[in-house]
Amino acid sequence: MFTTPWRATDFGAMLDINRHLNRSTAFDKIISATHDHFWDPLDKKYIDFVDDFDPDATDFIPDYMVPSLQTKYVEDFFADKPAERLRFKSQIGRWIMSSILHGEQGALNLSASLCHVLRDPGAQEYASNQCREEGRHVTAFAKYIIARWGSPRQCGPVLSGLLQEIVHAPEVYKKIVGMQMLVEGLAMGAFATIFKEWDDPLAKKLTQLVMTDEAFHHKFGKIWADRTIPKLSAEEHEIVENWAAHCFQTLLFNLVAPHQMTDIYVEFGMDPEKVMASFQEAVTDDMRREHMKEGTNIFRVLVKTLWNAGIITERTKSFYAMYVNFDEFEAEGTDMVGDAIADEGIQYLKTINFGINTGALNDVKAAAVAAE
Repeated sequence: MFTTPWRATDFGAMLDINRHLNRSTAFDKIISATHDHFWDPLDKKYIDFVDDFDPDATDFIPDYMVPSLQTKYVEDFFADKPAERLRFKSQIGRWIMSSILHGEQGALNLSASLCHVLRDPGAQEYASNQCREEGRHVTAFAKYIIARWGSPRQCGPVLSGLLQEIVHAPEVYKKIVGMQMLVEGLAMGAFATIFKEWDDPLAKKLTQLVMTDEAFHHKFGKIWADRTIPKLSAEEHEIVENWAAHCFQTLLFNLVAPHQMTDIYVEFGMDPEKVMASFQEAVTDDMRREHMKEGTNIFRVLVKTLWNAGIITERTKSFYAMYVNFDEFEAEGTDMVGDAIADEGIQYLKTINFGINTGALNDVKAAAVAAE
């Protein structure tokens, strides 16, 4: 089976000729499609990071995407400081994009490590393709953040801990479930939300370009799951299922909580402990459930990813059902949020890379305008 791992230090095992006689074809289509969504963050014909946008003076993020603004303490603090409120929201945007940058760095290192441990040559080739694509994402998000704010913010402790656990894990399931499903699921939801909700043309263009790659990364995880999860023993499946549920719970309650960005509150003169106390009062399970009705909600996308992969069973379904409606997933099918945005982006890239389907460029521009 192509998921069988070998030790990263045992390169001699990679010289086994039988590996090349049993190459899986499961990933060939997504490998061959790589050229369809090629783009270069260093080439202005794809994306230009130079503009006159001022993030500290532009209200480009909806209030609902700044959880602490749902608290009385923070709202009262900025009641008579409209300019500071705008600058505060800008710094939350900087933190969001920095978190994505750190996630992309994790994906880069993870896909590189998969090349060392995946037995199947086809899976290895796919992982090397993803490694290249994650590299350009790191470059692109770094360029965006530098253009908007000068430098990234530090990674929050919860995300940092998860990324390190995934990258250093010896278990292949933690690497693939953790990155291709948990982190990529969160990312696809975040990108779709930014594309639709942020009033920043450069952010919209960047997230759509990245989604043209991420949609394929997501498919790799689904292919792996379809061919691996059904073959697990009951004990092995329980281990994977429990770990995924644990990660979901940790992320749901902590990923965007104020204690992940305390330095921002200190910079603006707020007491982080008071922010957190006010946040815990305001953000209830009822509010979480309401937010997770939105198709682009990052946690809803994460749960749907795990459900489609067959990782969630009746044993843990009730835990997730506290927040999402599984009947809606059944009605929606396997299509993921962001797939349509990614498809439009690929058509746009074809007009640049191959000069074909020139009408697609206008379609993509129209979609971007509609999203605004």
